[in-house]
Amino acid sequence: MSSRIKPGPAVICFNLGRTDYCQVLDLQYDLVNAKKENIIEHDMVILTEHTPVFTLGKNGGLENLNCSASFLNSENIQIVPTTRGGNITFHGPGQIILYPIIDLFSMKIDIPSYVHMLEQVMILTCSEFNIDSKRNSKNPGIWLKQNKKKDGKTENYKIGSIGISLKQGISFHGLALNIDLDLTPFSWINPCGFNDIKITSFKDILKKSNEHNFQVNIKDVKKALLKNFESVFNLELKYKNQYLMPEIDLLKKRRPKPYWFKRNLPENKRFEKLRKILKKEKLNSVCEGANCPNKWECFCSGTATFLILGNQCTRNCRFCNIESGKILPPDPGEPLRVAKAVREMGIKYVVITSVTRDDLDDGGADHFAKTISMIRKLLKNNIKIEVLIPDFKGDTNALKLVLDMKVDVINHNIETVPSLYKKARPEADYRQSLELLSKVGELDRSIPVKSGIMTGLGETFMELSQTITDLFNAGCTILTIGQYLKPSKKHLPVKKYYTPEEFALLEKFARKTGFKEVAAGPFVRSSYKAEKLFTTS
Repeated sequence: MSSRIKPGPAVICFNLGRTDYCQVLDLQYDLVNAKKENIIEHDMVILTEHTPVFTLGKNGGLENLNCSASFLNSENIQIVPTTRGGNITFHGPGQIILYPIIDLFSMKIDIPSYVHMLEQVMILTCSEFNIDSKRNSKNPGIWLKQNKKKDGKTENYKIGSIGISLKQGISFHGLALNIDLDLTPFSWINPCGFNDIKITSFKDILKKSNEHNFQVNIKDVKKALLKNFESVFNLELKYKNQYLMPEIDLLKKRRPKPYWFKRNLPENKRFEKLRKILKKEKLNSVCEGANCPNKWECFCSGTATFLILGNQCTRNCRFCNIESGKILPPDPGEPLRVAKAVREMGIKYVVITSVTRDDLDDGGADHFAKTISMIRKLLKNNIKIEVLIPDFKGDTNALKLVLDMKVDVINHNIETVPSLYKKARPEADYRQSLELLSKVGELDRSIPVKSGIMTGLGETFMELSQTITDLFNAGCTILTIGQYLKPSKKHLPVKKYYTPEEFALLEKFARKTGFKEVAAGPFVRSSYKAEKLFTTS
């Protein structure tokens, strides 16, 4: 029996009422992917209002935010990066949102025409309530036809916005029309990236034109908007109130992870060769111990991250696949075996990391130093060495012991945002990790400092941006940002799969913050393409 759903005679309209922005964003991704894979063949639109949220388009940056993160937290408003066009905007109750999930290629509609048609839908809707609106050729959306002048200057009043994305000709995101909306949050940003425009609403306009009778019924406006959408696009809407369709459930069963997690394994004999070298020298690799998704790629390219000081950790981070268990004393023969393996592999860049060893007075720093020294002895200056160290419980002397070996990069992962430390890293301390990174610059400014963040544990974009800023202020110049993947049933669940476009936005923000090199993406891990990040930093 085929899983394909036959196309319906009409476009399905989901009237969702008031919703969380991120939930509807995930629904849009599901619907677009379902249409791409021909699981769903009919077009759809989503009608909704959102709880308060700021969203960033591809051109959006936090430079257009005119308030602090702590203020937004007190107002319980998130900032969410998106894949739509445009800059920063605000969504909230009293604003009608329409998200068309339609195949523009099949309808033979190009992007400029599509934007024009969405604007026409809003213009017609406004006219039904005696509001004259117009387009702006330089800024998608609709504006009041009669701009008001104040102090001799023209004030541009915007009442409707457009931000769209396309995947293989399928549209998502859409339009927002302000009806009975609290406009205050717009004063906390530069809407659409401009500081010279004003935002207005149906209620605000009608109140000023008729102070004694300015009632506006948002249900009536929704009906008019949908009617005009049908007219402009020459479609018939068929209404459904269900949040999810059976087709979406089918899609999720077929694909437990988003499509961008599909990878082809490389065909390369070097993978087995490196595994044999590790096995022969009785060495641990974090690539295999942590179940890294990049081990095939890295092994086949002749690189690996060596895990020293055993394969049992004294801590129990709830995201990590390294086990905690019986702790053995440091193996005095391990540094030489690591150096021999590096020489036999013929690599030019090596990453040395370890489990956390809180049982040792120096946290394992002396063993790091001996391993680095042995690699230098065997390979002279023909090798670059990056170390990914634990926090050494904040011990400056332990850190100095490693730095004195003149490593090429020193890396310590912050892992997640401070609000999630208690849940994800209960035995670690966010501030202690930042202080450790800061001490690197105080002790030796010639060594590049690197750190890494996971996404998908339940953090907000504002929290991520603050953590990125904290790392830069602590002296980091190289940053990795990757997707958390649940190693087993006992580990923390994945709260969100970030899209490649969202990682691109995080990378853009990090670079604007000042980082010299950033690797951000679903498969990025702390040591991913470490040599490339070092050589370009």
